[in-house]
Amino acid sequence: MKKIMLLSMIFMFMLSVSAFAHFQIIYSPNSVPKTRKINLKLIFTHPFEAGHTMDIGKDESGKIHPPIAFGVMHKGKKRDLLKKLKPITFRSLTNSGRAYEADVKLKGMGDHIFYFVPAPYYEPSEDIYIQQCTKVIFNIGGIPTDWDAAVGDPLPVEIIPLDKPYALWVGNVFRGIVTRGGKPVPNAEIEVEYLNHDIKGNAFVKEAKVEAPHDAFVTQTIKADSNGIFTYGLPREGWWGFAALGVGGDLKYKGKELSQDAVIWVQVWGMK
Repeated sequence: MKKIMLLSMIFMFMLSVSAFAHFQIIYSPNSVPKTRKINLKLIFTHPFEAGHTMDIGKDESGKIHPPIAFGVMHKGKKRDLLKKLKPITFRSLTNSGRAYEADVKLKGMGDHIFYFVPAPYYEPSEDIYIQQCTKVIFNIGGIPTDWDAAVGDPLPVEIIPLDKPYALWVGNVFRGIVTRGGKPVPNAEIEVEYLNHDIKGNAFVKEAKVEAPHDAFVTQTIKADSNGIFTYGLPREGWWGFAALGVGGDLKYKGKELSQDAVIWVQVWGMK
């Protein structure tokens, strides 16, 4: 009887992990910061539910591999920031997981595109590896420079914005182009989630901002068109994540399927 109960609990846990989308986050509270020194949190989690947080780079054996790339692009020039990453333990509402943080100075006026390539993470509930290549854009001084530029190498896949990701009012739309190797990926499937819990220190706060009327509203799914372009209307202020799934193509890692996803985060502002 005890064995049956244990197996049931494991099954329910795996269902809960797989029910909502995985999202790699690069987070700082303000995409248009008033100070040039910012702290970034890099977390692999379920942002709407503040749910299960994964150990970034953990393989099937339980070994955690270090990130592959982390940097910033400003006025077309890239700066390697990999050595600035420091391991942290991040607490969700259900567990704790390996994450990273970095203290970074934004050098110069204009746009600063931060990008991150983690080592693939083994997801036991799906028996696949997931690698989410992620970027986020911050701006200093309101001067546009790089926000619509492709980062390219080391990102094998990425979402290129068609709207300034840090200058979006509630009710605006956000448009992007899903790309692989610099070329559009037609008909890509894109998951969208809202960062529904604030982050304080190295943890989610318990209070949610909104309550979903149904699980289908937690992770919304949209499709890109034949040119890789997608559009999403933004209903609420805060941070929104977009993850184009499996756009790296048919890939394998350690003998398993590898879903190589392109992720971007945008910040929406209320008119007050």
